[in-house]
Amino acid sequence: MGQAFQDYLQKNRENHLQQLVELLQIPSISALSEHKDDVRHAASWLANELQRIGIENVAVMETKGHPVVYGDWLHAEGKPTVLVYGHYDVQPVDPLNLWDTPPFEPTIKDEKIYARGSSDDKGQVFMHIKAIEALFQTNGSLPVNVKFIFEGEEEVGSPNLPLFIEENHDLLKADLLVISDTGMMDKGKPTICYGLRGLTGLQIDIQGANSDLHSGAYGGGVQNPAHALIEVLASFHDKHGKILVDGFYENVRAITDEEKKAFADLHTDEEAIRKELGVPELFGEEGFTFNERTWVRPTLEINGVYSGFQGEGIKTVLPNKATAKITCRLVPDQDPEEIYEKLVKHIENNKPKGVNVTITPFDKGAPFITPLDHPAIQVAGKAYEKVYGVPVSYTRSGGSIPIVATFHELLNTPVVLMGFALPNENVHAPNEHFHLENFDKGMLTLCHYWLDLANSL
Repeated sequence: MGQAFQDYLQKNRENHLQQLVELLQIPSISALSEHKDDVRHAASWLANELQRIGIENVAVMETKGHPVVYGDWLHAEGKPTVLVYGHYDVQPVDPLNLWDTPPFEPTIKDEKIYARGSSDDKGQVFMHIKAIEALFQTNGSLPVNVKFIFEGEEEVGSPNLPLFIEENHDLLKADLLVISDTGMMDKGKPTICYGLRGLTGLQIDIQGANSDLHSGAYGGGVQNPAHALIEVLASFHDKHGKILVDGFYENVRAITDEEKKAFADLHTDEEAIRKELGVPELFGEEGFTFNERTWVRPTLEINGVYSGFQGEGIKTVLPNKATAKITCRLVPDQDPEEIYEKLVKHIENNKPKGVNVTITPFDKGAPFITPLDHPAIQVAGKAYEKVYGVPVSYTRSGGSIPIVATFHELLNTPVVLMGFALPNENVHAPNEHFHLENFDKGMLTLCHYWLDLANSL
């Protein structure tokens, strides 16, 4: 069986690449209204392709924004049902002058395909379709039941997908969700990301007098909002980086011994990270490695601060307003709304006299984790190892993909992130590209996964 689908993919490689070129030529930029028809064109292209390879019940389903593409094949009796998610929209291409080749004229060079969306996420979506096609063509059926959901708004924050999932709960119900919108640690180093941090953001506005004041006439007699803001910001951490917000750590899930070993097996060179960043030393919560600090521990970071005169030279002003933007990265068992409420209480308790404070919430997203020992994770690791010939790395991500947690919460479904992109593929930047080595090996990995998964859940 393995040789059959491998032979099929090799025989049809050039045809598949030409089909991928067709998909990448569609400028499905969800953020720009002038590309609304292009986004719909990409949705129709995918729907037609799903139908062509044998997927049933294919539909382009409307939302308040760009449509969702759905399709399924549910004839593997007694076998698990897998929901495959991806997105067909892409980022804007600016600045255009920095592209070596036109972003929607895909170019293959040095065994890489250059185009907007090649890595994020059309290339990886396309691989799923071709892997399923290979199994159909070589076996006549699939080893598992499959449902596809491809959205057209991921690059603008998936504003309409949560409601779509709620309204189509039964349609999307599955034993497992698989997403290929992440990456590998490096070339030839397959990686499974089994956890993402969540997010809570807010803005602090501190208001003093009704206008800027002359610092000579009023300095020392009126509270300075910039001083007040600095005092609030300084109250968030101790000198070792520990967060001092009351109750901030109380629900943090501890890292397991198995996870510690998996992270240690990565042999991360912290000194190399320090040199690459150009800092005199790394800094963070005591008692944790760099990977642990950035993957499994929560954070509170100041993203921006503004107050007073910003121009060249000096202006002796006492500003009447100061603003800071804050985000917290959260880990499993922390609730974004609860953390926001704790932050508000902390700010109120540490507010200096003589100013008014306004707090405005921003994005919130729950953290996500599928346990490292879950069968779906372990089978995925073995599938990578069969194709790449090296042990898979198990990581968590310091970043947040809120829609992953939304799927997890609304469908109560474990999630496996099987990514094939590389860190240097210029995602969201000019000259985005995708390595064809991972295009080829990725499809083989997915074929092995579906076959092995059939008897594992």
